[in-house]
Amino acid sequence: MANIAVIIAGGKQYIVREGQELKIEKLDLEPGATVSFDALLISDEEGTQTQVGTPTVSGAKISASVIDNGRAKKVSVIKYKPKSRYRRNVGHRQPFTQIRIEKISA
Repeated sequence: MANIAVIIAGGKQYIVREGQELKIEKLDLEPGATVSFDALLISDEEGTQTQVGTPTVSGAKISASVIDNGRAKKVSVIKYKPKSRYRRNVGHRQPFTQIRIEKISA
């Protein structure tokens, strides 16, 4: 079992598999560190055996390793009001942590 899991990180939910790499909200961890998440849902690939937590599945842990910390591409926030010569262009780069899912244990 335990091929697919749903985790929560940074207020967002992610569907993860073993070996998958994903970018989540920034964690204060160095590259090479390990982090574990609680599972909200665990299922096999076919969906025949599924465990749904209330709110988390008891005894289920997802371990991941931190690959890198970085900042995403710049997002441009433009404000404009016609007929008043008002224009504002503000950029923002969201920090992230890239992780690799090592093991899903149920």
